[in-house]
Order: sequence, then C-alpha cells, then structure tokens
Amino acid sequence: MGFKRRHWAWPAAPLALALLAATGCESTPSARPKPTAAPSTSVARVCAEPAAGPAKPPAGAVTVDPAVAGDLAAKTKSSPPDTTFWLRPGRHRLEPDRYAQVIPKEGDSYLGAPGAVLDGRRTNQYAFGGTARDVTIRYLTVQNFVAPHDEGVVNHDSADGWVIEHATIQHNSGAGLMAGARQRVRASCLRGNGQYGMNAYKATGRISGLVVEGNEIVGNNRDDWERRRPGCGCTAGIKFWAVDGADVRANWVHDNRGAGLWADTDNNDFRVEDNVLEANDGAALIYETSYNAVIRRNTIRRNNWVEGRKGADRGDTFPFATVYLSESGGEPRIRARTDKIEIYRNVLEDNWSGITLWENADRFCNSPANTSSGDCTLLVKDTGRCAQPAIATAPLYADCRWKTQRVDIHDNRFELDKSVVSCTVKCDRMAVLANYGTFPDWSPYQGDRVAQAITLQQHNRWHHNVYIGPWKFVAHDPSRTLDSGQWQGTPYGQDAGSTFRARDGG
Repeated sequence: MGFKRRHWAWPAAPLALALLAATGCESTPSARPKPTAAPSTSVARVCAEPAAGPAKPPAGAVTVDPAVAGDLAAKTKSSPPDTTFWLRPGRHRLEPDRYAQVIPKEGDSYLGAPGAVLDGRRTNQYAFGGTARDVTIRYLTVQNFVAPHDEGVVNHDSADGWVIEHATIQHNSGAGLMAGARQRVRASCLRGNGQYGMNAYKATGRISGLVVEGNEIVGNNRDDWERRRPGCGCTAGIKFWAVDGADVRANWVHDNRGAGLWADTDNNDFRVEDNVLEANDGAALIYETSYNAVIRRNTIRRNNWVEGRKGADRGDTFPFATVYLSESGGEPRIRARTDKIEIYRNVLEDNWSGITLWENADRFCNSPANTSSGDCTLLVKDTGRCAQPAIATAPLYADCRWKTQRVDIHDNRFELDKSVVSCTVKCDRMAVLANYGTFPDWSPYQGDRVAQAITLQQHNRWHHNVYIGPWKFVAHDPSRTLDSGQWQGTPYGQDAGSTFRARDGG
C-alpha cells in the first residue's frame, strides 16, 4: 500500500548512559501485570459480551450463504452500490487465493447474523479492500487473515467514511483495521492482532474526523514487532499517523504488547477522554511530534511495567513514563479545538512513572537524526528550507523543530505504591527534559539550549495535582532529580497548588 516507514526510538545514546547500574527491579515473567478483568467503571466490555446482529435479513437485503466459498465477494461484485448484505450464521470463506477479498461499492452495508464469521483461514491476506466510500460493517467477526506487516485486513486501502460497529476483528496478522477520513469505529472488539488493532494511516492525504468510541482494544502486537525490528516504532493497540481531528473516548485499552495508544508524526486536534488504559506493556499513551490535544478523565493504571523495567534493568536513566509526550505541544497557528495540550482530571495509579515531556535536540526537519524521515513540521511545507543559514534565524529556527510547549497538566491524581509495581527506583518520576544537542554539525540547536527551553521557556506547567506516594521529579536532563520542594521552587516553579503525601498508612 505504499507505506512510508517511520522509524522511532526512545532517546538517543547520550541520554541512555548508565548512571546507576542497579535498579532494585527484576525482569521476570511475574513482573508483567496479569490479564485484567473488566474494570468497574463504565467502559466497553465488548469482547466478552458482543452484541448480536439481526437474526433475520432486513427487507431488501442480499443473503450470503456460508456454505458457498466466495459467495460474499461474488454477490458484492454483482450487486449495485448501496446494497445491504446479510451474512447467515456460520463460517464464511473467500476463495483460496491470498489476494481474494471483498471489494465493496459505495454505500454498501454488511450485517452479520448471530454467529456469522468471515474467516481468512490463514490463507487470505485481506477481508475488505478498495476505495469505495461510506461502507458499513456491523455485527460481524473477521478473523484469521494474514495481512503483511504495516497493512490491514478491514478497510485495507483506507477508504473514507467507513463505519465499523459491533464488530469483532481478531487474530489477524498485520493490523486488524485501517482507517480513512470520517471513519467511525464503535463498540467493537479489536483483539489479538499481530501488529495493531487499528493502523490509522493513509498513504495519500490526511485522515480527518476520526472517531474511536466504546471499543475494547486488547492483546494486540501479538507478533512482537519491536523485538523483530528493534526501533521500528510499528506497534500499539492503535497507531495514528497524520490524523487531523480524532475523538478517542470510552474505550478499554488493555494488555497490549507495547503502547496502548500511540499518535506519531504530525497528528493534530485529538481528544482522548473517558478511557480506561491499563496493563499495557509500554506507555498507556504516546503523543509524538504532534500538536494540540485534550487528554482528560481517563483512568490509567498498571501500564509500562514491562518496557519501563527493561530500561531500568539495563541502566538507562531516561524517565520512561506511562504518558509520554515527545516533541509535541500546543501550537496556536494550527487550527484545532484547543491551542495547547491539556492533561487534566485523569487518575494515574501504579504505573511505571507518570508523565514525561521530552525533546530530542537533534531531531528536527532535514536532520539525519529525524526518525520520522522525510517529514517536517506542519509549519514548514518545504523540508529543504530547514538548512543553514536560514535555519539559524527566525522564523525557521522555531518552525523547523517540533516543540514540546504549552502543555498544561492540572487537577490529576497520581498514585504510586512501589510494592504493587515491584520496584525500588526509577518507577517514580515526572519529567520535563531534553538531551544535549550534538548532531548534525550544522545544527543550530547544539548544547543545552533545547533543554533550557523545554524546562523554563516553553510554558510547560504542572499545577493543582494530587500526588500520593514517593514521587520524584526530573528537570532539564536525566541527571537532575528533584524532590517536591525543589520542583516547586526556583527556577522551576512547578506544581503550584498541588498536594503531596505518603500513601495511607505509609
């Protein structure tokens, strides 16, 4: 599908120097959180309790017979646009060709009867493809397809306006689902897919108006792609690329290998709200080289135990966090529903560390260290302009760099019990920091100027939060660890109006 690979990694080697050899933590299978039961809060439990589709075909629907291999694709091909297809109970198959798939026409709808399953039998790569708009898939299980790495099974070609509701998309290779503009994914189970539950990527153009609501997103990246391709940045429960406007709400995102939700490279205008994000091996949420977001009223617990512990055990001093903002901030010049990143009224409980705000001083447009290779900020259309001598002066000095700025973190509750996380150090940090710029030799961002900017000059602010447990704070660079008094004092002035206390009985 012409996927442009965007490599990603945690901070570069200069920040990963081992200042402490011992972490007091052990990497054992028991250290990973046990699979989670359904949370007590009101969120999606759709994998265990899927909604049933219509037991009889709606008026005018074309009935699809599971006993006839390829019946769904053939009847779709022979029917006009805006046809409704009702799949009888049973296991439906495509023709036994790897490229056999259903190619909908504009406005087609696919409804599964109770027990209707479209099964790729580990033979077919794709279930639904093509560029037709406004296709609907409801009450259907799609499973056992073998899409290649970075490709998807449902809406393979990222067509616009698709609606996926009350569907179960499970046990596929690659991504269970791709996304196009105005796509709605609601009340569906995205479970146990080899790479992503959903890959919100479009080869041409940007995705806008994406809604992901009331889904259960669990156990994805089954094939452990970060181990197979270290540093690929190609895993998550859901990965978002260049999405302009997304509402991600009331989902249960849990037990994914790697991050739960990951927005990477020139995303803008996200609302991430009322979700339960828990027991993901990596961060609950990564927002990377992106802009303007509201992250509110989420329950975030027991995330990053696996990846955070790995970093600590190898002596890495970087504050791996459960909410990680990497070169991402508010930008008033880019149209959105907010002009900052606001993180508020969330509860974070027993995660590996808290929130990290980070900038890589060597990562900017046209730099060899830009792991989103070929991409530039949304403020500069021509990447080639980001070169000497112009990059050293305004406006390009500011606009060629993704900046973590205008981040407002307030009215959150941060709880940590180290006995629950099974650690002694490095799992207890909030951070705002950058590396020392060194590369390339023509970079105007060398030295600690980016570290100074993100820490003191870019309007990144914590305030009116509640901290329970032994929290520490990192500012400027990994070597500068502060207690709460130093964090609140000069020159940092963070967490005005916040409260700090030990755990009850501790």
